[in-house]
Amino acid sequence: MRKKKVPSMVKDQQLIKKRREQMIKGAVNLFKEKGFHRTTTREIAKESGFSIGTLYEYIGSKEDVLYLVCDAIYEEVRDRLKQYLDNDSSGIDRLKQAIASYFKVVDEMKDEVLVMYQEAKSLPKEALPYVLQKENEMTEMIESIVRDCVEDGLLDLEEEAEIKLVAHNILVQGHMWTFRRWVLKKQFTLEQYTELQIEHILKGIIK
Repeated sequence: MRKKKVPSMVKDQQLIKKRREQMIKGAVNLFKEKGFHRTTTREIAKESGFSIGTLYEYIGSKEDVLYLVCDAIYEEVRDRLKQYLDNDSSGIDRLKQAIASYFKVVDEMKDEVLVMYQEAKSLPKEALPYVLQKENEMTEMIESIVRDCVEDGLLDLEEEAEIKLVAHNILVQGHMWTFRRWVLKKQFTLEQYTELQIEHILKGIIK
């Protein structure tokens, strides 16, 4: 799946990267507060620290900003998760580490993750498949660790569909910490939530 090419009148790649990072940060704040449709490009420009004219030197439309936001968030989540998983653990310990790491990343990027899932539906048709593929890649990272545990005889999962479902469940439980944090944070710390969810996820499938 090809990455969408966002138009830019500027040729300096370093400057494009810098300005778009400012744009993404400003847009996340506005999308969180007002939503994508109620936010104007003029507001995005102001929040980003430059003029509306400068904004349009780096994008073609407001939908391009949303695409850049979603793409950047997925990249950051994936990179942080990979970093946390770069250790010598194995077996069930590695699976537990993967779950805890994903929950930690979601907590660190809760505003970005919330915006991404609320607003991704507004992406243009040609951009949505690419962004959804990023979601699949994260699921596959968890899925591969679950599959390793099955192959080592540590989990009681016989079907490929069961392995995939467990991986999806792990991601959904991570999302819940963001979507329902207004109530969950009154009842649990992140560590308590993680411990209980790991126990719940592994219950009935661990040998």
